[in-house]
Amino acid sequence: MLADHRWRFVRQNWVDGLAVLLPLLRPLRILSLVRVARVLDRRLTTSLHGRVAAYVTMTASLVVFMASLAVYDAERGAPGASITSYGDAVWWALTTITTVGYGDEYPVTGDGRLVAVLLMVSGIALLGVVTAAVASWFVSRVAEAAQAQDDADDAALLVEVRALADEVRRLRAELADRRELDAPPVS
Repeated sequence: MLADHRWRFVRQNWVDGLAVLLPLLRPLRILSLVRVARVLDRRLTTSLHGRVAAYVTMTASLVVFMASLAVYDAERGAPGASITSYGDAVWWALTTITTVGYGDEYPVTGDGRLVAVLLMVSGIALLGVVTAAVASWFVSRVAEAAQAQDDADDAALLVEVRALADEVRRLRAELADRRELDAPPVS
């Protein structure tokens, strides 16, 4: 083992230890991605749009990874299969989730086609989330610009109102001075 403190390593990485002991539990290693997601959420994303982008990226990556594994497992060794390596499976998953679908790689088994349907639905859902996030970002930028313009207009209006109030005060003082001059002398 390469760790200096073996038992501490085992305690901190218990999911990996279980995966080594029981190969059936290997998919549980994905739980370590949850820790990575938490770190990214705290450190890299400060705005809602940043968080959405990070979550969509992580979700899309995870979906492509899982679909690639599933379709590769279903297709390898099947007669007439065009997906014969993990690289083919990743290529197929990426072209499918982005809705490009070149058609050079495609599943021929029932399980592979089921994975394809689930990946297509996931791709459409993720595309909707991305579209909504981009639209939301544009709307918020336009709203910020409109608010800045409103603030500038309000400031200009306030300057004009103050100038008018000063002029009214000056005119009142001038009018009061004229009344005093025009008033008949008191005897």
